[in-house]
Amino acid sequence: MPLGCFSIVVLFVVFVGSVVLIVFSAVKSTDVYKDALAKAKADRAVIEALGSPVTEGFLVSGNTNVNGASGEPNLSIPIAGPKGKGTIYVAARKSLGQWNYSGLVVEIANTHQRIDLLQRPAGIRLNPSHEGRHQ
Repeated sequence: MPLGCFSIVVLFVVFVGSVVLIVFSAVKSTDVYKDALAKAKADRAVIEALGSPVTEGFLVSGNTNVNGASGEPNLSIPIAGPKGKGTIYVAARKSLGQWNYSGLVVEIANTHQRIDLLQRPAGIRLNPSHEGRHQ
């Protein structure tokens, strides 16, 4: 009898684990998730704070409700680098097939510094007046 109970518990754990894996995989395959992660990995302030390479964590939290040409995800995506950890917070809305971000911020865990990824495109220099002086 104990072996039968153990088998049921193992099957239940495998089932729950499979459901969790499917849900996380579905969230990670969304355009918003991929775009937010790409922006964070390419942002100079994020790289300076966390080091390079910036990698994604597994336990994405939040909710996403996407249905064809519309949707509304709110996600927290854990990231890390050699210097520390952080979280990408994403709030967006999809309307008529187009994503519009209402928030896209990286919070650095140890300093609570918040880096707004919507303020400037990734790769743009923060002070363009100094370009070309170090050639």
